[in-house]
This record gives sequence, structure tokens and C-alpha cells, in this order.
Amino acid sequence: MKKLFVAGLVLFNALNIVAQSKNSIKFTAKIANRNSDTLVIKGRDNFRQVIPIDKNGVFAATFDAPKGFYMFSDGTESSNLYLKPDSEVNLTMNAKEFDETIVFNGKGVNESNFLAQQALRNEKLEEAFSKEPAEFQVILAAKNKADVESLEKGSFDPEFIVAMKSNFERFNQFSNERYESAYKASKLNGKPSPQFDYENYKGGKTKLSDLKGKYVYIDLWATWCAPCRAEIPYLQKIEEKYNGKNIEFVSISIDKAKDNEKWKKFVIDKKLGGVQLFADKDWESEFVVNYGVTGIPRFILIDPQGNILKSDASRPSDPELDKQLSALLN
Repeated sequence: MKKLFVAGLVLFNALNIVAQSKNSIKFTAKIANRNSDTLVIKGRDNFRQVIPIDKNGVFAATFDAPKGFYMFSDGTESSNLYLKPDSEVNLTMNAKEFDETIVFNGKGVNESNFLAQQALRNEKLEEAFSKEPAEFQVILAAKNKADVESLEKGSFDPEFIVAMKSNFERFNQFSNERYESAYKASKLNGKPSPQFDYENYKGGKTKLSDLKGKYVYIDLWATWCAPCRAEIPYLQKIEEKYNGKNIEFVSISIDKAKDNEKWKKFVIDKKLGGVQLFADKDWESEFVVNYGVTGIPRFILIDPQGNILKSDASRPSDPELDKQLSALLN
């Protein structure tokens, strides 16, 4: 399951710095509990390879692709892989435990397996976000050391090693930024929430104070954000389950003002429920700034008195959210 550090697009953009002549790739995938009958592999320079499932339940294709980093997606979640000349890649996984079950077999797959395991190590670091700053730095330093040692001990393409070491530096900076944001957010719990007064898709404007007396679960998102879109089906199920309970589900788009019509069309096309709002100044909106938001999706849970229960709440795809809401509302 994708969490804080495993948004495939983030890693893909940071890593995909290798591009050479095209080389034939043989690719097959067997996916249990698949989310789609189509697998899509994306790369730089608008590379896109769509692989439909065959009658035997296998995704199979032979295609040309430059050596480098790629992202594959089943339409719901995504992860990274590395393709080399004349690779024969056989992917197996269980879509219900996406990251935890990815295994690559075949020729030229060492780098892809490293990326799969690295994603899990990156995700595990999120557990340290509850620690005090000094302890977090010790844990992060230990992880950085282990990452480099693991890379140097393996048998990998030289360009892959160079790119990954650069990524480790980027990830370290990203981790510190996200930790600082999360640490500040944790200090907000129990305090009155910052307010908003934003355009409502259904007309007029809606204030947070209008919802006083109910729990409020807020989703900060944008139409361009792939991880945000991936959470929508889970959010819709949560909204359906707790329909009629003492809670409002509020989605606040931080799209730019020029994309207001795009937002409205997205709400219609995806049949989004709950209270759909449009922030006034995208990332610079006062509500967003006051919560120290540096990445989306971001979820916030507020109690009926307007106080913050969770300034960085569980995602709809996390079973923990259902447990929390059930305890509050049943």
C-alpha cells in the first residue's frame, strides 16, 4: 500500500535520469487480486507501454525501451522498475499487498528488486515520525548508511548506482522536510483548528465553523495529484459506510485558480461526494499554510467542537481510519 514515501511518481521523477538507445525488453507479469486488466509502464519523454492481460491471466509484451528507470501501474497503485538491454522481466505480486509482494525474476532484474525493497525501507521510516527530533536523526542516519552499504554490496548497473546515490541524497532532504512538517503538525493536536471559507462546488461558500457540532474529515488534494486520485475510491467507500453519522467529509482542492473549471468537471466525472471545496490561493491558502502542508494528499480530523483530533490523519486506504471513525461514531 502506498504511504508517505512510496508515491511512485515522486521516485520516478527523481530517478529517471538515464536515457540511451532503445533496447528490446521482454516483460511478463502475473498479478493476484489484480485491480485492472491492463498494466501500464511509463518512462521519460512520454514513454508509455500498455500491456493488456491475455487469456491465461498473464500480462505479456515485448517492446523497445531506453535503459533507465520506469514506473508501472495497475491503475490503482504504482511502483518503480529499471530496464536494461535485452532484459527478460517476470513480475509476480499480489495487488492486495502491493509493495510487500513485488518480486522480479528473469534476466537483468537485480535493480528492479532493489527498488522494490528500497520502497519498503523508505516506507518503514515513516514509523520514526513519532520520535523526537534527535532520535529521528539517529534513525535516518542509520538508514542512509544501510542504503549505501546495500547498494555497494549488490551487483548493479554502474549508472544505476550513480543515480541511486543521488536519489539517497534527495530522499534524505525530502525526509527531513516531511519530518519537520509532521512534527509541527503533531503539536497542533488538541488545539482549535485554523479556519477556512472556500468556494463550494454546489454554490456559495462554506466555512469550517458552519460544520461545528460534527466531526470533520478533511482531504487536501488536487486533480493533478496521482496519489490523491488513488485514494478517491477508498474515500467514497468510507463516506458510504458512515453516511448519516455525525461526520462531514470535506475535500478541499488546492488546484490553481486557472484550473477551477477542470476541478468542477473532475467532481462531476468522478461523482465525488461529500463537501467539495476549492481553496482560494492553492498552496498559499491560509488554511493550508497554517497546517504546514508540504505534500498531498493530506488528511485532517476535527472534533465537533472545532478542535484538531489528528492534524495528519490516516488515509482512507489505511484500515486504521475505519477503526478510528468506528470508535468515534458508533
